[in-house]
Amino acid sequence: MEYDPIKSFLGSYFNRSVFLRKLFYFLLDLLLLRAWHIRKELRIWKRNHRGKRTILDAGSGFGQYAFRLARMDRQFVVKGLDVKEDQITECNVFAGKAGLSERLSFELQFLEELNERESFDLVLSVDVMEHIEYDELVFRNFYKSLKKGGMLLISTPSDKGGSEAHHEGDKSFISEHVRNGYGVEEITGKLHSAGFSEVMTRYSYGWPGKISWKLSMKYPALLLSLSRLFLVLLPFYYLLVYPVCFLLNFTDVIKTHSTGTGLIVKATR
Repeated sequence: MEYDPIKSFLGSYFNRSVFLRKLFYFLLDLLLLRAWHIRKELRIWKRNHRGKRTILDAGSGFGQYAFRLARMDRQFVVKGLDVKEDQITECNVFAGKAGLSERLSFELQFLEELNERESFDLVLSVDVMEHIEYDELVFRNFYKSLKKGGMLLISTPSDKGGSEAHHEGDKSFISEHVRNGYGVEEITGKLHSAGFSEVMTRYSYGWPGKISWKLSMKYPALLLSLSRLFLVLLPFYYLLVYPVCFLLNFTDVIKTHSTGTGLIVKATR
């Protein structure tokens, strides 16, 4: 299934005003379990990093994570990079209207061509690496772009059923993915080879998260792929299922999972 047309449709709908854009970000934060896990990690990181910090959102998409980071602290300067020109334009317009353009900006950039040197205290990459074929090159670019002691934070599907691929040879549920997911040893080895001195991984999307993802994301996406008319029914659908998804997401975040379809990875230069 192709996610990009659905994402483009939703993005254009919610881009009509600053209020709708902020509402869109709020809804994404509620619905996307990966956003719950990223918020947890960002809160931990912020406690140990006060004062002026420079942050890169590598693969910023709609810009919701960059926006969150810019609002977390007035001394945080955030740059978002993405390969989609329309999203970059929309995010920059929104940052200006939201009064954040001095600390929040977006640029068109392929991560394979990233050429920053010791510029960032934090590099964030949320559900991006599964879309990039030359991942080892990108990991090296991330390493070079970080200041000494800087951290790379990644959310990506794992090889334990990530992308809804449960067996060897299965295709990803999301056709834009170039890989179904990472194994812990695989991504750890690649990050060490890129130069990172310390790599920590943990599973996300354990059994609670897998159920929540199907209820909150997979089934609605399948309906929208059939017809945009289902957008009218989505609010009623979420009124019914979201209380269950909320409890499942909360459980997934507080539990330690022995396996899961997602990975949260932290690597330190």
